[in-house]
Amino acid sequence: MFAMPIVDAQEARQQAQAVLPRLIFDYIDGAAGQEHSERENREALAQIKLRPRILQDVRQRDLSTQIFGQDYDLPFGIAPMGMCNLAWPGTDGMLARLGAKQNVPVGVSTVASSSLEYMWEHSQGRAWFQLYFSGNGSGTLRLAQRAQAAGYETLILTVDVPEVGRRPRDLKQGFKMPFRIGPRTFVDFALHPQWSLTTLFRGSPSLGNFTPRDAENGHVFNREESRAGADWDWFKRLRELWQGKLVVKGVLDAQDALDLVKAGADAIQVSSHGGRQLNSAILPVRALPRIRQAVGPDFPVFFDSGARGGEDVAKLLALGADFVFFGRPLQFAAAAGQERGLNQYWDSLVQDLSITMAQLGKRSVAELNAADLEAQQAV
Repeated sequence: MFAMPIVDAQEARQQAQAVLPRLIFDYIDGAAGQEHSERENREALAQIKLRPRILQDVRQRDLSTQIFGQDYDLPFGIAPMGMCNLAWPGTDGMLARLGAKQNVPVGVSTVASSSLEYMWEHSQGRAWFQLYFSGNGSGTLRLAQRAQAAGYETLILTVDVPEVGRRPRDLKQGFKMPFRIGPRTFVDFALHPQWSLTTLFRGSPSLGNFTPRDAENGHVFNREESRAGADWDWFKRLRELWQGKLVVKGVLDAQDALDLVKAGADAIQVSSHGGRQLNSAILPVRALPRIRQAVGPDFPVFFDSGARGGEDVAKLLALGADFVFFGRPLQFAAAAGQERGLNQYWDSLVQDLSITMAQLGKRSVAELNAADLEAQQAV
């Protein structure tokens, strides 16, 4: 069937909604509570206004940046996302190949559908491993050691999930992880045969880092298990163990950011988990400039939650982010058009950012700053 090209995040979402069973679409699209945090954060980002400038020679525009001494071709990358192969079989591999092709970081979730070793290989060494605390933390430390042995140099510790957020759409649909296809979803899947037959042929997605063999080595994970035991003492243990760069993701409070800097974090990732944890959380786009002011101009600050296009990237860089990560829209693009759709959406992000820089009179992303925003939105 002929499909429209994916020119932006909205088109990716609309096409994905037609392809995906509601159970899967709601899992990817849903957020905590009445979804106020997720919606209001995107609205707040959309309301920020840019200041176009004229008569600047912007024929040559450089979108590249550097993180931890590593050159990357773009100032945005791929956020760690769990069970991506639910969007479409093989999505993890598509994301890994995209990261390798575009020379950007690829976040690999603890609960990815593919193993961390697979993602490291197929991203050609551009993968960053995302770590969840679970149990008493000992198994989590073993998983960090496994990532280190595989070659990972950057670890993303997610700290905003002491308990899994209450997501009504998942509860209504009966979504569980590990994922199982049950009789309750039979009609839903029957109405979406393209996804269902492909998934049936390729096999139901599972947790790639927690196979039976992994369990024998003590690598186990329970999504429903409380993670509330993570504390500053455990963070110190992880910091002593992990020899590479340590990014802490899920930070919205400026004092927490300062404490993390003092405790040895190498970067802060401002994030509300895409609004999936707390219905009334502080909006990440509002927290970003406060955290930047708190940690100073030189400490690395990354951002995820709500970015949908290249203009969003420009706004977030102007607000103080050094790098931006995209999540949901990438899964929707893969669901809508597989590798072709994913590349179409990614190309739209690159083109949008490049055109935005031309409008702002910028030759490089390093030139973006608060002066590019309306005065009342610059802080």
